[in-house]
Amino acid sequence: MTTSSPSCEGRASVVFDPSLTEYDFGPDHPMAPLRVDLTMRLAEECGVLAGLEQVVAPMASDDLLATVHEPQLIEAVQRMSAKPGPGEELRGLGTDDNPVFRGMHHASAHIVGASHEAFRKVWTGESIHSANITGGLHHAMPDRASGFCIYNDVAIGIRWLLDNGAERVAYVDVDVHHGDGVEAIFYDDPRVLTISLHESGRFLFPGTGFATDTGGPDAEGTAVNVALPPGTSDPGWLRAFHAVVPPLVREFAPDVLVTQHGCDSHADDPLAHLMLSVDGQRAAYLALHDLAHEAAGGRWVATGGGGYSVIRVVPRAWTHLLAAVSGRPLDQMLAVPEAWREYTLERYGADAPRRMTDGGPADYRRWEEGYDPAAWLDRAVQETRVAVFPLHGLDPYP
Repeated sequence: MTTSSPSCEGRASVVFDPSLTEYDFGPDHPMAPLRVDLTMRLAEECGVLAGLEQVVAPMASDDLLATVHEPQLIEAVQRMSAKPGPGEELRGLGTDDNPVFRGMHHASAHIVGASHEAFRKVWTGESIHSANITGGLHHAMPDRASGFCIYNDVAIGIRWLLDNGAERVAYVDVDVHHGDGVEAIFYDDPRVLTISLHESGRFLFPGTGFATDTGGPDAEGTAVNVALPPGTSDPGWLRAFHAVVPPLVREFAPDVLVTQHGCDSHADDPLAHLMLSVDGQRAAYLALHDLAHEAAGGRWVATGGGGYSVIRVVPRAWTHLLAAVSGRPLDQMLAVPEAWREYTLERYGADAPRRMTDGGPADYRRWEEGYDPAAWLDRAVQETRVAVFPLHGLDPYP
């Protein structure tokens, strides 16, 4: 079965300016800012940006950061930004994952400001959908940086929505790593549904996010985790997604759908072990677009996240994401513009892909067609359904 998405009406936006690439841990770090530059260049060459209002990213204030983060973390980031030196490892700073760089606070607060603006645009009705591909820093905790994430822009945006009248927010995280920071921050808040599909923590950082992690005493069932086996490819991933995400989001009926789109689930990604294609990722983007219209009145905030195959995967995947946000999906068979390929060759010495597809149909078998208890994937999905579906009044069985 394939996933498709019609175009939609309504203004959509992307929050971006080139200075957001200052979030840069150094030339040897996998989270290379060139992936953002290449994405925006490819989106422009493909005509995607013509369908999006481009919004300059503001800077987040310390007060906004403090709605989620402890003052001690903010002060430590500011202090080390001004004078990089030995790390404060208890705050997650100066580690291999989060090396300190000059201007780190400014760059991190800028990403938070960009995401906050996307949330604001959607909540005020200025945009029906809005994206910040530099956002999605989902590992940061209130008291510490973690996993390439200094401040948690997604959690700050969700907190802002709640503080400004939203009654329910659904967050869907499709990064290959568990969205542990966002989940932890709202673990006991019944107003926020967090759903994370990720490679099992038995094999991958941060080692969390199991089916039995279902929320705190006051919010049981609002944390949802699908821990996928290594090697899961498009058919299995999409089967798991559709077996869990749409039923729960529909039942929760959020005011806003917030999504995180780390594309490190791709087979070419060097840091993880799932086997998705760009086509499978595109299918997820289109499904989430449609779910926003079905369950959240169209209100959708999309962020980036992980993704470390910075030339072959991230630009194509996130260009498809921005096209979905615009309401005008790209044909997956579209040729990659030659001007963009020439730029990557001249600037980075890389031979870029020739098409916006990896050649896969992104088919999957619907959960309702049967559950196979001998299959690791099906057992993982069923464990999640059994753990959380009854808490929402849903039948966990096919």
